[in-house]
Amino acid sequence: MVAPKHSIVLSIVGLEVEHLESGLIPNIAKIAEAGEYAKLEPVFPAVTCTVQASILSGKYPQEHGIIGNGLYDRKTYTASFWEQPSSLVKADRIWDKQNAGTSAALFWQNTMYARSDVVVTPRPIHLDEGLVMWCYSKPVGYYEELKENFGEFDLAGYWGPLASSKSSEWIAKAAEYTLEKKRPNQLFAYLPHVDYSAQRFGKSDARVKEDLRKADDIVGRLVQKTTELGISDKTQFIVLSEYSFNDVNGSVPLNLVLRDAGLLAVREIQGKEYLDFEFSKAFAMVDHQVAHIFVHDGFEDETRKALESTSGVERILDGEGKKLLKIDHERSGELVAISQRDKWFSYYWWHDETKAPSFARRVDIHRKPGYDPVELFFDPKTKSIPLDPSLVKGSHGRPANLETGEGLAFYCSSIKHEIAKSGVAKCTDIVKCIARQ
Repeated sequence: MVAPKHSIVLSIVGLEVEHLESGLIPNIAKIAEAGEYAKLEPVFPAVTCTVQASILSGKYPQEHGIIGNGLYDRKTYTASFWEQPSSLVKADRIWDKQNAGTSAALFWQNTMYARSDVVVTPRPIHLDEGLVMWCYSKPVGYYEELKENFGEFDLAGYWGPLASSKSSEWIAKAAEYTLEKKRPNQLFAYLPHVDYSAQRFGKSDARVKEDLRKADDIVGRLVQKTTELGISDKTQFIVLSEYSFNDVNGSVPLNLVLRDAGLLAVREIQGKEYLDFEFSKAFAMVDHQVAHIFVHDGFEDETRKALESTSGVERILDGEGKKLLKIDHERSGELVAISQRDKWFSYYWWHDETKAPSFARRVDIHRKPGYDPVELFFDPKTKSIPLDPSLVKGSHGRPANLETGEGLAFYCSSIKHEIAKSGVAKCTDIVKCIARQ
């Protein structure tokens, strides 16, 4: 096998091996037939930031430190989600390694200020007079160049009630343009739109299938672009899904559970209740079907007891459990909770909706101390985000189960690398398959 000069790595969440026989993804199926495909074992937790860091570094969260989509700073009592700086990843990624070649990272997480030659990632600017939609880019001005060619990236299409395939379409155009103008050895593009419909409707819904077709069309256009550029025989395609989905029928408000147990504290400010990180004996930083529980010294047993007696909580990891799932990092909670397969964790801590902070009814991904998929919905009566977690029909994050197949995602490559001799590929092995200079 001649080593490829270019690798195009496409992350399309929600893909499963079973889709190859469905007729929904013929272009991806051609890639799989030409090379190899397998079920993919994500790292735990199976959420975007964590899995992407593992794919690019070949390391587990216990080493790279991305323990979820959110982080909690015990010194400043601050929980934050979707922070973008590259320095948060405490392990070298492919572009940091010797002989890495040139790279382009489009909309992959934690890539702001990364050493990749090309970077494009959303970074809206919040001003008193409103939001300026902008993307951080490298080289400086590259986003503006992309914008001049095919318009502004619309953040509303990337997340919120209006999130749709329009976001992936823009990213795909940026990928085609980057291939033509920059010719990187590695191009990484994140195509997020199947994620939205799977969370809204459940993974078997017809609208999810339609979004899979749209994703496959994008792949077909990128394959065609390599032909037009005369580099198809030097290019390998790797298409993968970071995680698979579980259908869900309800949520578990872990912070409300901890509050009722006398462990979580709130402060009332102008009639609204805010989580008090300083004086809470325990609180949950929730992330889909996983939650990091941060516990003050002396309250671990009480916290565990409260969580284990809660319907919808399947498992609580202590120090030993975190080691087994390779999530034992200083950023992790003292305990980690895993939901039952058909449940997910909401961040809510209030009994009375009128006391919910104003950010609860807004798309506000940085202010909420937990991931909130209800932001994908809109309540026309209140003209705001509803406070109804029952709307969510799909979730993810639980550990993969090699015996039952639950949680296994998707990997295929146009070149055979034989990283799935056992029938299942590990996401930490994908970095070995990507072209270097």
